[in-house]
Amino acid sequence: MLNISFTNLTLECGTDEAGRGCLAGPVTAAAVILPQGFINKILNDSKQLSEKKRETLKPIIEEQSLAFGVSHIFPKKIDEINILNASILAMHQSIEQLSTTPEFIAVDGNRFKPFQDIPFETVIKGDGKYMNIAAASVLAKTYRDEYMLQIHEEFPMYNWKQNKGYPTKEHREAIKKFGPCKYHRTSFRLIPEQLSLDL
Repeated sequence: MLNISFTNLTLECGTDEAGRGCLAGPVTAAAVILPQGFINKILNDSKQLSEKKRETLKPIIEEQSLAFGVSHIFPKKIDEINILNASILAMHQSIEQLSTTPEFIAVDGNRFKPFQDIPFETVIKGDGKYMNIAAASVLAKTYRDEYMLQIHEEFPMYNWKQNKGYPTKEHREAIKKFGPCKYHRTSFRLIPEQLSLDL
């Protein structure tokens, strides 16, 4: 059973991102403020849940949360500022979208930059420990997956509906065969041979 939140504050938001390790598509973050006393037995780190469970949880989180926000940072910006900064920017933007200003921010992972003057804490594997971070992980993952399904229609040869832009063998083979497209992150090692130099 996950802890409801990191502090006892009423307005604590949890934030998490999805798609950091992908070769294509955005890095997506969500921020969620859950009401005190919120309980859900299924809710967990989105990586531990089936797609069906994530889809079941998404409307529950949206309806029962006090506030939530979701933000995509796209490949052009990722290539410009690097994936770590893009992940933090996505989190900041999702917190900005909250209709209520949080009193505290619980962040999944170990890196974050101060947002306004709101106190925060980074929690390694926080999405498996705190409900508000787990809720943010579910929204980030489901919103990103939805986006990847949309762009799959435009470039079906990469099979993003299946791999969601992650570096699967099949995805790398498709990049090798068709080359990268506008949704790929050019600063990432898209195919392993990119590292080899002819000296």
